[in-house]
Amino acid sequence: MVGESRPSAPDLRVRKAPNRQSRSCKVCRLRKVKCDRVKPCHACCAHGYPSKCVYETVPHEEAHPISQAEEIRNLRAEIRDLRARIDERQDGSHDPDLERLDRLESLFESIRSAPLSVVDHLVREVRSAHGGIKKELVQVGPWEGHDAYAGYDSSRASPLSVIPFRQRGTSSNSELNFNDPLTVDEDDEDRISLSSGSDSSGSSGAISLISMHGPAVDVFVERFVDAFSPQVDMKSGRAGALRAAAGIRMFSPLISDAFEAVSVAFFGRSVQNKQLEASGFRLYPRVLRQLQDALIDPERSKSEATLVTVTLLLAFESVERTTQSGVPAHVKGAVRLIEHRGPENHMYGVEHLLFTELRPYWIGGALASRQPSFLAREEWKTIPWSAGTTTKDILHYLLDLATEVPALLAQSDAFKEAQQGRSIMGAQETAAKQAALWNGITDLTARFYQWYHDWVKCYPDGPPEEVEQTGDQGFPIFKRRDLRTGAVYVPTRLSYPNLLLAQTMCVYYAFRLILSSIDTRPQDRVGLPEQYELGCGICRTYEFYILTAPGNMINRLAFPTRVAWEAFPDGGPERAFMTEVLTLVEKRHSLALWGGGMSELSTREGTPLNQACR
Repeated sequence: MVGESRPSAPDLRVRKAPNRQSRSCKVCRLRKVKCDRVKPCHACCAHGYPSKCVYETVPHEEAHPISQAEEIRNLRAEIRDLRARIDERQDGSHDPDLERLDRLESLFESIRSAPLSVVDHLVREVRSAHGGIKKELVQVGPWEGHDAYAGYDSSRASPLSVIPFRQRGTSSNSELNFNDPLTVDEDDEDRISLSSGSDSSGSSGAISLISMHGPAVDVFVERFVDAFSPQVDMKSGRAGALRAAAGIRMFSPLISDAFEAVSVAFFGRSVQNKQLEASGFRLYPRVLRQLQDALIDPERSKSEATLVTVTLLLAFESVERTTQSGVPAHVKGAVRLIEHRGPENHMYGVEHLLFTELRPYWIGGALASRQPSFLAREEWKTIPWSAGTTTKDILHYLLDLATEVPALLAQSDAFKEAQQGRSIMGAQETAAKQAALWNGITDLTARFYQWYHDWVKCYPDGPPEEVEQTGDQGFPIFKRRDLRTGAVYVPTRLSYPNLLLAQTMCVYYAFRLILSSIDTRPQDRVGLPEQYELGCGICRTYEFYILTAPGNMINRLAFPTRVAWEAFPDGGPERAFMTEVLTLVEKRHSLALWGGGMSELSTREGTPLNQACR
């Protein structure tokens, strides 16, 4: 009919184009690269951003992104079914299921240990595993050590896979099950096969993980996650960052190796198995090399895999304390990496959890540097929470105040240098700088008091309560002095409605102690008596927190513990009590950092952490 216009075919295609475009994840659309519609997709995994792979909801969209985790679970189930069918027959005839099982197991184990150039292809193979693996897989592993096939060229990698850790011929049901984290059954130890050699200086080392069973490594990672990222309710404080990181380790060789090194060493230490602990050490240098390569790469340095690995190595140092500078070095590296990444890269996923849950550690590193911190900028107090991934709680509102302490420490140090004649300042300039410092201390101290009134006294579940010390479960009894008479007596301990408030109060006492160390105001200064009470507040919290906190959440009191230690005189009952606590924590939680006294966590000028963070 004349006058009527009908859309042409090209117009229809234009209308449909947005629907086709919506099939890609947001990251791939932004980067203008092809997306395979798996969640997380191949491109996001390859670039180290699996948790940022998100898809927009589009009406009438028929296809949906595939969950990669679900696909891996399906592959595990298929492997179990194949094993069951093979074990039932056992007639000795050629079994196509046996060949397929070997391929699937080889492919599955390769995801955990293959180089980055190879793992991309392997992930694609896993995604097509439900339809059958049609390509021949050539065994080329393991990837490091004398057992690796010579002449491997990663630039020419094709469908490749490593030799399975679990060889056919052993028990197909050799799954490890440790019921007690501090003990291992003899049968379980037999299944943890460690190959020994005579050359302890070679690339393979005296102890190798080459023959360790895959299921054993999974158990070690699970135990490590349970210890350092226990499942707790919100009133205990968030602790899911490392658990979430473990969930994406299959997509990153760097994260996978870091988890294996840390978890094996931790498990070996917890069961006092020196061989197992040493095998974790053998992986540690390789992880450090991989991390160094990632840090010098402009794109990989901002990936979540790099941030996860730095955090895991910090946990490793708390377990092993390889050197006194180990913890300071990793704190320094983590803080610099976080600043390099920017606040916008800590709004979602694992990256957000690592920044927010471990924020007290990052601020501890800033305090040790005794220099103004980027964490005090408004964007770092707001942007990471702007997406609503989590919300700020009582602890984070306290941390917002604490970010201002490093700048005051820097002012104090500069003023002290001027007084000692290291810089030339006139009397007027000196008076102005001293007034500015005192005004800053006065203002921040007042805001700390206001925070205590608003958040602690009005806490919904009630404020801390004083109860009698009983020494339950063999816990040491805290003794203190009467500052008027000098007599030693047993005070009450502090009991809290939940772990979050207990941690927050210890952090509060620590921040107040650090700020008071530079308080020289002629009036209203925080003097020695109040400093002593703040230190006692931390000690009176130990019994509740240590006997209540699951896993290794006790590590959250490491920094406040060192600050309290420096508030007490040497040779007194307070330090004697703290020494007993440090020994107890090292024994129960396998944390060498506590057993070493944590001197590297000191924020005093000239201490290891302070020097490392400058």
